[in-house]
Amino acid sequence: MASEKFIRNKTALITLLAACFVVLVSLGVRQTFGLFFSDFKNDLNISLTESGLSIGLQMLMWGLTGPIFGAIADKYGGHKAIMLAFIFYILGIYFLYAGPNTNLYFQLDMGILIGIGLGGTAISIPMSVVGKHFPLSNRTIAMSIVTAVGSFGYFVSPIFTNLSLNNNGWETTLLWFLLFLIMGLIISFFVRSPSSDQILEKPNGQSTLQALNEAFKNKSYILLTLGFFVCGFHITLVGTHVPTYVIDRGLESWTAAAILSLIGLFNIFGSLFSGYLSTKISKKIILSAIYTLRGFSIIFFIFLPPSTLNAFIFGASFGFLWLSTVPATSGIVAHIFGTKFLGLLYGIVFLSHQIGAFFGAYLGGLFYDLYGSYDYAWYLAIMLSIFAATVHLPIKEEPVLRLRIE
Repeated sequence: MASEKFIRNKTALITLLAACFVVLVSLGVRQTFGLFFSDFKNDLNISLTESGLSIGLQMLMWGLTGPIFGAIADKYGGHKAIMLAFIFYILGIYFLYAGPNTNLYFQLDMGILIGIGLGGTAISIPMSVVGKHFPLSNRTIAMSIVTAVGSFGYFVSPIFTNLSLNNNGWETTLLWFLLFLIMGLIISFFVRSPSSDQILEKPNGQSTLQALNEAFKNKSYILLTLGFFVCGFHITLVGTHVPTYVIDRGLESWTAAAILSLIGLFNIFGSLFSGYLSTKISKKIILSAIYTLRGFSIIFFIFLPPSTLNAFIFGASFGFLWLSTVPATSGIVAHIFGTKFLGLLYGIVFLSHQIGAFFGAYLGGLFYDLYGSYDYAWYLAIMLSIFAATVHLPIKEEPVLRLRIE
């Protein structure tokens, strides 16, 4: 018995470490695309609206393919889903580097292929695989560790990318990205789903259709899905358009990279703190508080006079709240429905996140090109904060009747 427990713990640890590296690479590369926009505009004649559309498509494809990769991971193993997704990610970066970058091809490479790659390599699939290895008592903490390491990618990648763009140009920077992604592809082989004798829950005889039917009849699941739309809108609006916004307000270009790095740095602490709090207090209260504080962070950022200090305060405050929604959101899904279909069910919640991300990326660029300002995008983000803070409160954090009977 002790030997079996050691093997199970060893497998869980290896899976956790490998998933952390996968998310570090995937999210680290993804976080930097806004820094390329001026180069794409100057060298490829890609407008801000077209760049925003490509990121919007990327987010949408990320969300649409998330449930598919989640189902593959649930049925065939996490490593197979993640490795397949990495192939799409690598192709997207390669063709962006080497292909004919007219607007159509740009949308295909930056939007479609990279978006599909993110659907299986970014936060949801690796984290759901990790969640299956851990019991309820520390599952949320394990998930928050994956999120926090992904945040470290958010921290270091903008610094590296800004230096590489200045010294080597955007083409060479993309070659570095290819190297990192190939390393991620190799390491993803070790993100293994637990075998049947390692699963920590009672057997679940549901089919996929039965699991989906159960989820969509659950009011709390619907509310959680609606709330996560706002998270996607917020982080993609900020991650995609803050570089242009701060320069437009008269700040130095390095300030944009500094904000993105601060977001990554402070998100490490925010994700871990959220994971810890989720083991102590109601997850829905944590989520409501996060969205409320996001609204205040945006208000202070856009209404206070522009300065480097205020920009840094925004990066730190919004970073602390950046992915801190993820451990609590995924934790609620696992708590309500169990972990057998966690990849699929959280993937659907994440699809809502990515639909919000599409609108955050696209509307930000569209409003700027139409009105010469991001003001309307920020006002919409504030109103959505109020909506999300409210919609989480009626959620019931209790297992479905099927699990309570068992």
